[in-house]
Amino acid sequence: MRKNTRTVKIGNVTIGGGNPVAVQSMLCRPIRDIPANVEQAKRLEAEGCQIVRVTVPSLADVPVITALKNAVSMPVVADIHFDYKVALACAEAGVDKIRINPGNIGDDDRVRQVAQACKMRNIPIRIGVNGGSLEKEILAKYGRVTPEALVESAMYHVRLLEKHDFDDIVISIKSSNVPIVVQAYRLLSEKVDYPLHVGVTEAGTYRMGLIKSGMGIGTLLLDGIGDTIRVSLSDEPEKEVRAGFDILRAAGHFVPGPEVISCPTCGRTSINVAQIASEVEERLRGCNKPIKVAVMGCIVNGPGEAKEADIGIAGGKDCAMLFIKGQQIRMLRGNIVDELCDEINRLVL
Repeated sequence: MRKNTRTVKIGNVTIGGGNPVAVQSMLCRPIRDIPANVEQAKRLEAEGCQIVRVTVPSLADVPVITALKNAVSMPVVADIHFDYKVALACAEAGVDKIRINPGNIGDDDRVRQVAQACKMRNIPIRIGVNGGSLEKEILAKYGRVTPEALVESAMYHVRLLEKHDFDDIVISIKSSNVPIVVQAYRLLSEKVDYPLHVGVTEAGTYRMGLIKSGMGIGTLLLDGIGDTIRVSLSDEPEKEVRAGFDILRAAGHFVPGPEVISCPTCGRTSINVAQIASEVEERLRGCNKPIKVAVMGCIVNGPGEAKEADIGIAGGKDCAMLFIKGQQIRMLRGNIVDELCDEINRLVL
């Protein structure tokens, strides 16, 4: 059962309160190259990205917010470190959310100004605590990055905002260590009802990043924790979005569009399962039918093992058996992928 968190509205997306978990990513083009950032944002939106974040290091970079707001309909988040004036300028530019740690922007008056500017415009603030940027006092207290240290840091920043009657807050507490991330979010979830942005930071390259993110984010989702997620990969952000939806689906959350399942193959396999399954996935990209498609290697066990699939094939010699809802329909010959995709397009749910 999902934890019941308070709702936070980020542009046209509402998280928390039982709303669907939102998938987000971050732009990675040089910030001064506004056209490149706009084009990347458009590609992310086409992939289904629901929230996009962009770094805004200085006042000179604020125009990227206006450009993105004019180019895409998904909410735009400004990632800001240290300079409260940049936060104020982004709020003025119409950003949908600000990611900032209040304790890093200076004295209490600066925190008050940012809180007031955001409150006046209904702009939420995400407090983003990372293992690599813990306050010196907290790190000295615990000796190293621990779940308790991350939570204490997050609560410190929360109190700075609450002091100024600001509670339109989202929190993240990330680390590259999966067990620490999981335990930290569990502890934080017991303390607050603010919606949580979940992820494993510095997760690594595509292969390892997928594994660590799947373990960390997936575990928390199964615990009912998480209102928005980002899969952090040292790769193109489009892959982060696809991985995010895949993790959501694997954790039992509804995700629009087809799910392709396939067998691991064995000595009975009669078709190139990996190639066919990959081609089918690619061909179905953009399809909105909520169906499960199976690609199985042999007729012996294929239909039975994939009986929960809406439609699928089981390989035979130079052919494949088409089955729908567990019932064998006919043999497909020739271009099996074309034949299967045609049947999927004709399928009435």
